[in-house]
Amino acid sequence: MINSTSEMPKHVRIYEVGPRDGLQAENELVPTEVKVEFCRRLQSAGVDTVEVSSFVSPSWIPQLADAEEVIARLDRDPGWWGWCTSW
Repeated sequence: MINSTSEMPKHVRIYEVGPRDGLQAENELVPTEVKVEFCRRLQSAGVDTVEVSSFVSPSWIPQLADAEEVIARLDRDPGWWGWCTSW
């Protein structure tokens, strides 16, 4: 437990997990292009670290079956920086 502001870190990193964690809970499949646009808009809003997807079996999480394609499309964008997790 932190007892004073002197014990608090000088810097923290905040990253967005919506494209991975949030979209996997959607009942309807979200199209790849919508996921890519979501990530681009987060970047445009100033979010510099985005957890884009996860390389997980589509039988476990169908929403993330297009992880490779989402990453490939974002990698073409100048200045893009995001990452995927794996299980």
